[in-house]
Amino acid sequence: MSAALWTVKAMADAMHAHASGRLPQSVGGLSIDSRTLQPGDAFFAIAGDKSDGHDYAESALAAKAGLAVVSQAKSGQFGNDAPLLIVKEVLEGLRDLARAARSRTAAKVIGVTGSVGKTGTKEALKLVLSRQGVTHASAASYNNHWGVPLSLARCPGEADYAIFEMGMNHSGEIGPLAKLVRPHIAIITAIAPVHLEYFKSLDDIADAKAEIFEGVEPGGAAILNRDGEYFERLAKNAAKAKIGKIVSFGEHDKADARLIQCALQPGSSTVHADILGADVKYKIGAPGRHLVVNSLAVLAASALAGADLAISALALANLVPASGRGTQIPLALPGGTALLIDESYNANPVSMRAALALLGNAQIGPRGRRIAVLGDMLELGKKADALHRELADPILENAVDLVFCSGPAMHALWQALPSGRRGGYAEDSKGLESKVIDVVRAGDAIMVKGSNGSKMAPIVKALERAYARAPLDADSRN
Repeated sequence: MSAALWTVKAMADAMHAHASGRLPQSVGGLSIDSRTLQPGDAFFAIAGDKSDGHDYAESALAAKAGLAVVSQAKSGQFGNDAPLLIVKEVLEGLRDLARAARSRTAAKVIGVTGSVGKTGTKEALKLVLSRQGVTHASAASYNNHWGVPLSLARCPGEADYAIFEMGMNHSGEIGPLAKLVRPHIAIITAIAPVHLEYFKSLDDIADAKAEIFEGVEPGGAAILNRDGEYFERLAKNAAKAKIGKIVSFGEHDKADARLIQCALQPGSSTVHADILGADVKYKIGAPGRHLVVNSLAVLAASALAGADLAISALALANLVPASGRGTQIPLALPGGTALLIDESYNANPVSMRAALALLGNAQIGPRGRRIAVLGDMLELGKKADALHRELADPILENAVDLVFCSGPAMHALWQALPSGRRGGYAEDSKGLESKVIDVVRAGDAIMVKGSNGSKMAPIVKALERAYARAPLDADSRN
């Protein structure tokens, strides 16, 4: 078993749990998935909308979980010798453990939210801070009502820095998460038309994101995008929450972390910036202007957290995109290679434009084309058709040669495209797979993107099955 994360006594005390069976002295980790837990982990039997973790607790124990945390109501289904911590309600028990984790840590805690760029910013912070101390961060996109407490409860006591991503699709969701995390620094990356189905306006989205300020520790700071039209509204919300230090980032002349100049390359970017009065030049190891802008927030946060700014800036040269968020995959084709850009994790109008700009900046061969494979952007409400249709402009601006669309909302874009740019349309992503595979040739750059529910990731996998992955240094796209 790995080093102890929690003693079982500390867990039981924090969760007001009743112990049953032969329990270990400690656990090395926490899990809610019996398929991926490590031996010695504590398995939390969380009851979700679609499944109940109690149905998998026996499997978890068979997979050598150290113990299972179960509810009083379901505890009778386990044998007397099963190693259990019994609580009134498992998710609330996890929240109690998260509160105990927050109380025991001396780490500088950073909370990240925003309509776009949350996960990338969190991962960049993890990269730069891990060079300077023990750093803990949310796994994947664990940013909801169970993901945040799980991530916080996993924070080791010896952490120097801790970073937590917080998301929402309704108002009133971020506030409780922020009060649990109690960040010293709160970052809002951007406000964008995301989850419009559940909000009346972008003003309401901005206010919902501003709930992160409710948990900021006394003397803490808020880091806000100065370029966005909601900067003043967010700053007022921060001041209302008695946050005295408001730090801005962006290209705006008055930004505290200000972009002076950048050069965008197909696989990276070089940046010149003023970070809180310090002149900094650095390289970002992943491409995209959106990463350049968010890197300003990352460096500002690292400086506010007490990290060395020069070391943080140097670390960004090693940044790689998170899975499904711009990963570049060279494919071997007859006569050369093609570049597959995997943006399939999620999509909204702002991130879609950023991905199209990334495609527009991608290197292609002499006979190569820029190909966009796009699925529906979901939860946009009554504005869905218009927001999809408006993507025609960035497609033309970024010299995208062919566009494949899937889903009912994307049909609005399909109709708005010039006939020469139409690659193919299907009702769902499955219907696009063979069309895309058949059209790809050496020299092409292909970008795949859509909301999670649009299921665009299988198209990426289908391309990888159809064409072997080329060496990373392959440069024969011709």
